[in-house]
Amino acid sequence: MSPARIVAFEVLEAVEMDDAYANLLLPVRIGRAALSDVDARLATELTYGTLRMRGFYDRVIEIAANRPTSKIDPRVLDALRLGAHQLLSTRIPTHAAVNESVELVRRYATRSAIGFANGVLRAISRRSTDEWRDDVSAEARTDDERLAELSSHPEWVIRAFRGALERDGLGDTLDELLEADNVAPVVNLIALPGVGLGEPDDYGTPNRYSPLGFTRDGEGALELDVHGGRIRVQDEGSQLAALALSRARPVVAGERWLDLCAGPGGKAVLLAAEALASGAVLDANEVIPVRADLVRSALSAVSTGIPVSVVDGRAIGDERPGYYDRILLDAPCTGLGALRRRPEARWRKSPRDVAELTRLQGELLDSAVAALRPGGILAYVTCSPHTAETHGVVKGALSRWGDTLTPLDVPTVLDGLTRHPLDLPAGPHAQLWPHRDGTDAMFIALLEKH
Repeated sequence: MSPARIVAFEVLEAVEMDDAYANLLLPVRIGRAALSDVDARLATELTYGTLRMRGFYDRVIEIAANRPTSKIDPRVLDALRLGAHQLLSTRIPTHAAVNESVELVRRYATRSAIGFANGVLRAISRRSTDEWRDDVSAEARTDDERLAELSSHPEWVIRAFRGALERDGLGDTLDELLEADNVAPVVNLIALPGVGLGEPDDYGTPNRYSPLGFTRDGEGALELDVHGGRIRVQDEGSQLAALALSRARPVVAGERWLDLCAGPGGKAVLLAAEALASGAVLDANEVIPVRADLVRSALSAVSTGIPVSVVDGRAIGDERPGYYDRILLDAPCTGLGALRRRPEARWRKSPRDVAELTRLQGELLDSAVAALRPGGILAYVTCSPHTAETHGVVKGALSRWGDTLTPLDVPTVLDGLTRHPLDLPAGPHAQLWPHRDGTDAMFIALLEKH
């Protein structure tokens, strides 16, 4: 029994049954199993590849099994998904893909399911990927259903993406975005400023946009996530979101900054480095204690004296009215802008979640405005392009606060700090895209208080 497949299967099961996050659990399971580098790469490919294309594989399984996936035992289904990925998206020999997947059923499910799994996988193996795509396409009832099944995205996400792209004048690039979501992103790193590390090109290939980011080819891509956390993995879009706040205008020494929803700490540590270099003071807040510990750990790369409070961010406006000069609100969101990194998120969220999240986002934004001093700047950021979570939330805040808030032109701010122009649509807000900008789909709004 392949140890890489055991690890991949157990991670998929935990993601499905326990709402685990693959990006957090997989490294732990790889280390616990003491996988070789080759097996670790295989486990990673099997896990993320299966999660990304789960929707398509499920439809193939339903056709091959002649029954809906809801009628298949969850453990058998996870083994079938792993097998389908190997058969349709890798060069793994057919016999190995089928036999190893059947062995997973033998090990983790009931013996009565072995024959069923073997039959389904052999049926899948008899047709090419293109033939299965034709079959799935032919059985779809609507164009959106066809696109959703072939691209492995829920239909409601397809519609949300289409609306957001059309708003940016990119309506004809939906297929490119969906394809980008299903490709593993290049590992991107950041060299924190002002902590004696030198320039990004000292360590790898500088990012096209972020002045602090870089990539590194080959086996050394993750080796530099060290230096006491001063070099760390961080998406280029996340870097730009934090820098849009810290570099929106020159910093006056003594400014007070706040990262309102700081967990797990990636943007907080960048703001901390920027604050240290410019004479500002940073506070951080995170409502979940475990995530607050992650923030403290991240911030220790810059300083051990940065306070991290653990309170509901919706209360900070009342507790510290008019106190801060700059506030980052990286709001809890659906995470639809980072599906290439966290592919399971697409299967966990629903339109109902959007309604609940936008209410929370609006309440956090009101609290942040209350905590901002007159003349201060607030960055509202989401890792989601859903227009309800982005433009909708900001529009609501502008309506509630009237002349108190003025949007700043984010594309102009970004062009003033990036290595190369982003060529974004006219502001005031900015929406980044994986297929156009090579970043997560970060939304950035900057609001000045009067």
